[in-house]
Amino acid sequence: MARRAGPTPVPIPGAGAPHAVAPGGMAPGGAAPPATARAPRHPWFAAARRILLVAAIAFVLGGLTSWGQLVLPPETASLANSAGGWTVPTAILVLLLARGYPEAAVAGAGGFVALTLGYAVASGWRGIAFDPTTWAIIGALAGPVIGCAAHAMRRRGMQLVLGTSVLAGVLVGEGVYGLTVVADTTSGVWWWIELVLGAGVLVAGALRARPWGLALVALTGTLLVAGLFWSAFVLLPILVFRG
Repeated sequence: MARRAGPTPVPIPGAGAPHAVAPGGMAPGGAAPPATARAPRHPWFAAARRILLVAAIAFVLGGLTSWGQLVLPPETASLANSAGGWTVPTAILVLLLARGYPEAAVAGAGGFVALTLGYAVASGWRGIAFDPTTWAIIGALAGPVIGCAAHAMRRRGMQLVLGTSVLAGVLVGEGVYGLTVVADTTSGVWWWIELVLGAGVLVAGALRARPWGLALVALTGTLLVAGLFWSAFVLLPILVFRG
């Protein structure tokens, strides 16, 4: 007499061929069933980590700026007391690490503020009182602009032109300021270096600009930003440190 067959298993849609599972949830051969894939982390977690990395490195560089005023030779001592000396490392950090304009803006602001705080801490260790409030506010306002300009250097078209104009304009503007306003009290070596760096940024951006007419826009924007920067630095001591 034939044995009655048991109920036919019903396949699960999308499950493919049925697999036998041993008692206790073990697959044949004693292998454990595949583990459930871990949910990916939120993209903001990675962004926050990159921003914190920019701020941490900037804090160290700010402290080195204070110590640099002691050890740098007189010809390059202005590097440790210039906006360009902080703009360059902040822009490089944002250029390398930031992903997108919002992240670049926050990283730029955080980088500049961290530079100021690092400078204040190192100056305090040296026995020099330095109130970071004013420059931290300035950095919080200017940092997003520098951060977005640095990130724009990775793009094309008008975005590249605007980023080039801002970064090159800041360096050229401060270089001209150093050679015309504070030339009697500082060495001109660093100011000339800033001019060369600014010209290098302008050339690098202009060579990548398409169509070629955008190169002229980059040059015009650089001269405009440089003029505004020069005027701001001339007026800043009057507005901030008067009285």
